[in-house]
Amino acid sequence: MARERPEPVQVVKQRRDAALNALVSGVPYMTYLGVSFDRRGDELTALLPFDDKLIGNPFLPAIHGGVTAAFLEITAMITLSWSYLWPEIESGKLDPDTLTAGSLPRLPKTIDFTVDYLRSGLPRDAYARARVTRSGRRYASVHAQAWQDNRDRPIAQATAHFLMPRED
Repeated sequence: MARERPEPVQVVKQRRDAALNALVSGVPYMTYLGVSFDRRGDELTALLPFDDKLIGNPFLPAIHGGVTAAFLEITAMITLSWSYLWPEIESGKLDPDTLTAGSLPRLPKTIDFTVDYLRSGLPRDAYARARVTRSGRRYASVHAQAWQDNRDRPIAQATAHFLMPRED
């Protein structure tokens, strides 16, 4: 019996990128901040490009703490969504064309969010990654870290708990 031929790599990459772009563009605040994601396999790195509107203290200057917290929450939420949507994206069950049409899957809802500010965010690009520490049917925990020049010197870290969307 002959095995099915696997999909071409380009088709799989296009489907992954289209699904990620649909998730990101579905949240207007991410678009306002200019947050984008770099995808390598199933790992996501968020990018917050520097803009003068992000400065909270012009005397230092430093990125506003609320922007830093929002950036970490966005990173945690998209990483969690990406992790539970991954099997559907890979199997082709989740069609990126329907995602861009506005039928996005529901995002997890934040239950609790704690930020530790470790140092001032300088006026330059920031990066963040999140790691899902627990994911169940109803509840998930995520840890996120943001850095600028050196990943070993984070500017902030966060722990988030989310209510997972119901599977209808």
